Amino acid sequence: MNKLKSFFGGLGLVLLVALGLVAWLALPWYALLALAVAFALWMLLSRRGRQASSVTQVGVSTLRQRLGSSSVIVIGIAGVVAVLVAMLAMAEGYRETLRRSGSEDTAIVLRGASAAEVMSTLNHDSINVIAQAPGIARDAQGRPIASAELVVAANMPLRDGGPDEDGSVQLRGVGEQAWAVRPNVKLVEGRRFNTGMREIVVGVGAQRQFRGLEVGKQVRIGSDQWTVVGAFSSGDAMESEVWADAEVVATTYRRGSTRTSVTARLDSAKSFKPFKAALAGDPRLDTDATTTLEYFSKQSEQMVKIIRVIGIVVGAIMAIGAIFGALNTMFATVATRAREIATLRAIGFRSVPVVIAVMLETMLLALVGGLIGGALAWLIFNGYTASTIAGGVGQLTFEFKVTPAVMWTGLKWALAIGFVGGLFPALRAARLPVTDALRAA
Repeated sequence: MNKLKSFFGGLGLVLLVALGLVAWLALPWYALLALAVAFALWMLLSRRGRQASSVTQVGVSTLRQRLGSSSVIVIGIAGVVAVLVAMLAMAEGYRETLRRSGSEDTAIVLRGASAAEVMSTLNHDSINVIAQAPGIARDAQGRPIASAELVVAANMPLRDGGPDEDGSVQLRGVGEQAWAVRPNVKLVEGRRFNTGMREIVVGVGAQRQFRGLEVGKQVRIGSDQWTVVGAFSSGDAMESEVWADAEVVATTYRRGSTRTSVTARLDSAKSFKPFKAALAGDPRLDTDATTTLEYFSKQSEQMVKIIRVIGIVVGAIMAIGAIFGALNTMFATVATRAREIATLRAIGFRSVPVVIAVMLETMLLALVGGLIGGALAWLIFNGYTASTIAGGVGQLTFEFKVTPAVMWTGLKWALAIGFVGGLFPALRAARLPVTDALRAA
């Protein structure tokens, strides 16, 4: 019966700790700051808090003598945090690159129920109706600033790939208004393509990813040779694309007069609702309109979730190893300090200060490991350029972003590992019979 009670008691403790960790990782920074302030006040103002502070100081002062065993905790947790922060920075960079591609005062129109541009088809009549919808801004000549565009996937040789290794790039057929819709797109080399010619301008991200896209060179797209006449920068997902004349792209890919989307610049963000309502109320159209900010944010959701899940799974597996390392180290520490702990309890120190002291020592080591792991991830990965498939069409080039929020998540993981790694050795230290410990010493 006692063994059964002990088993269920241990199981209950494990479940309680698991729920506490989930709550800990979900808490915002200000809630955690409030907890830290409350704990500090308890340490300063209460008798048991002052006892815990005294025991912690003694334990920390002996860390130099246990440098080898303590480094196991620090290095293990640093590895976990570095990997986790790197994966979260990848997801953040991908999301931020796509988010920057849109705004609230531009709209994109697709065929109804189309999840992405490549899945949409708009005929010539629909394009003309969309361009005359209310709310679209007009240029100095009074023309609507609306760009009917054709997006297709083209295979090109990867820069770092083998002789026959190709990747997919997003080829966007555009007209003159594409540059007005996206004023952030700036030529950094060469010129724009000429209408009716097999000429392309390439994003600087596509240049980094694919071979043969230097200005002045020719590249095969489909069965034809195209001349690279310019390169552009935009600071968003467009940098991973290749642009060409829409009519030539449509002829090459046999799309006739159809296009995949219409992107329009609105008079203001407030103009979107009447613009969307006008399109929805027109019986000639079967379209969906969204702001480009919403559209590109949705495009990033699935990939961001996948990257985050992978990072958390990998981090959790590594965290289990780090926890066992911390458990072994702290159990050994408690064993070597058995006489010291027994003496403190014999002269009046309660069990709670002993538990708190052992856990604080472990969490201090975890904090050091978390800071080291976060710093390594920032030094190695912040600004690192990578690429992946975006929207099932082409490869998107983006930079890892080690943001303060990502670093904070890494530190919370480090402290959570330290908490679990120190909890059970701390409970053992508190339950250690004083007389047995003194005799054994």
